Amino acid sequence: MTARARRIGTGAAACAVVLLVLGAAGTEARMRGPGRGRLYDPKTVETVHGEVLAIERVHQGRGMGYGVHLSLKTDTETLSVHLGPSWFLERQKFEIKAHDQVEVTGSRIELGGKPVLIAAEVKRGAATLELRDQAGIPRWSGRRGRRS
Repeated sequence: MTARARRIGTGAAACAVVLLVLGAAGTEARMRGPGRGRLYDPKTVETVHGEVLAIERVHQGRGMGYGVHLSLKTDTETLSVHLGPSWFLERQKFEIKAHDQVEVTGSRIELGGKPVLIAAEVKRGAATLELRDQAGIPRWSGRRGRRS
């Protein structure tokens, strides 16, 4: 093997190691974050009450289907509440419509500079819709009840 070939091989190996380390670091950072890569953060959970102004089906991206969001007017603000995928909500025996009074418990985050509540539970009268567990794991995911 020539000296030039050795330098190219060594350089390629060094690049591969750097990329491997950077990739692992990025994955580890995402895994350490709130909700392990999801937006839900159990440290920012709160409960709000208000009137549903509107319900929207929002396209979540290519191949991801639609999500359901509420516009909720509380005593102090109008807040976007992210419930979950439409296919999951359509299978529940729980209906929400404009002008309903609801209580929502979820994780308050900021998206695009605006407050958003990632819902874990929605109550309307005596009815309750459970969307996530206390760790923020969605009921529609295959991970419910598993230990990390």
